[in-house]
Amino acid sequence: QDKSSGSVSLTPQVEDVLKRIGSNSKVDGVVVINNEGIPIKSTLDSTSTVQYSAEVSQLADRAKCLVRDLDPTNELTFVRIASRKHEVLVAPDQEYILIVLQRARKGALDTE
Repeated sequence: QDKSSGSVSLTPQVEDVLKRIGSNSKVDGVVVINNEGIPIKSTLDSTSTVQYSAEVSQLADRAKCLVRDLDPTNELTFVRIASRKHEVLVAPDQEYILIVLQRARKGALDTE
């Protein structure tokens, strides 16, 4: 259980997966939010946690609608956003949205 949320707890299996993801040297942070965009667990500072939670929650909702509008039998499973500095990996599920912030791959988007 995480102390940052009063009503939702993560299973030990989910906690183990989060630890494994967070231990990757490319990963800068992991945030788990509920479907209302409220942070349940985070390895980021509080300001970044709130910002990523709000923005990614809105993005995930819009992406889910987009996929459903294009094909009502389909469902969003993953979103990857790449910028020069970071990649934001978003994995929505029934109860949670997993957000992983990792450093961009060297040379992948560099123009220098």
